[in-house]
Amino acid sequence: MGTGFTEESNQVDWYESNLRCPIDYSGLIYRGKRLVSENGTEYPIVDGIPVMLRPDVKQTIDLANASLARSRRDNDKIDQRFKDLHLESLGISKEEKESLVELYNSNYLGVDAVVSYLVGATSGHMYKDQIGQLSEYPIPELRIQSPNENDRFFLDVGCSWGRWSIAAAQKGFTVVGIDPSLGALLAARRVATQLELDIRFVCADARFLPLRNQIFDVVYSYSVLQHFSKVDVVNSLVHINRVLKPGGESLIQMPNSFGVRSLQHQLRRGFRQPKQFEVRYWKPKELLREFERNVGTSELSVDCFFGLGLQASDKHLMTRPKRFLIEISEVLRTRSERSLWLSNLADSVYVRSEKTCYL
Repeated sequence: MGTGFTEESNQVDWYESNLRCPIDYSGLIYRGKRLVSENGTEYPIVDGIPVMLRPDVKQTIDLANASLARSRRDNDKIDQRFKDLHLESLGISKEEKESLVELYNSNYLGVDAVVSYLVGATSGHMYKDQIGQLSEYPIPELRIQSPNENDRFFLDVGCSWGRWSIAAAQKGFTVVGIDPSLGALLAARRVATQLELDIRFVCADARFLPLRNQIFDVVYSYSVLQHFSKVDVVNSLVHINRVLKPGGESLIQMPNSFGVRSLQHQLRRGFRQPKQFEVRYWKPKELLREFERNVGTSELSVDCFFGLGLQASDKHLMTRPKRFLIEISEVLRTRSERSLWLSNLADSVYVRSEKTCYL
């Protein structure tokens, strides 16, 4: 994969060496802002981002359709305000888009305006009062050891505006981030540039990773697979397995159906089957079974209690009651390392897997 992504002369080589057609995983040839597969399928490169989404399958989220429309230059579906922001693919409300444009027009040079309006969607309910108000980028702590010289290639599945990609790059990994939202990816690239980090971004679907086999040492995903149907989760795990090196590691955040807040949400829904992009809750034994079948040897650890997405590194951004919840969550998380039964009550867990299955 090389050691860096900044040299433009290496860009085409990187595309052809590492990207693959998400339909049949054949190689790609660069032909003037397009990547063409051996079967003749073309994938446009939009504003420097390869759009590797499959148009022949139902998307997991509608913003992926917006990214496809942009790649086809379907002007009827493109938000004409500040076209370079790709507002139609951000998955936020009309009112939020209007406020985002107003913030962007103010020439505020601190936090990227798109990130300021995506933070609620990416970070969870505790961050709702930060929407449009961010004073800094909430970059979380990545619970993975810094890489050694030979184990440094990191894939962030569903990276959105890039918070975990940035956390990985700051830790020394060479990072690729994928997401179905062109607007979020362009924001991620702007933030990475602002922070002087070298990260590659690709518009893609977790179920059909457009990447060659066995190139990543770590595959990471947070607040993404929890929205997929269980069939789509398994499909994603198969592809995570495919792109991991032998002995590589995946670390995937998932919601625990027995968590206190998780149970509240399920009760509010009447324990009905989830629809569209709603969160799917998993039993711990289910998680271990599917990850061990499709990736390899797996174990669970606690991410947080009292909801999904609480990060101790963001505590200073929170109101006092929210800081208190985060502090309690951290105490319980630490205790869960010694009292394993506590992990069964966590709302959000990590599944850490070592690739030992070869499908």
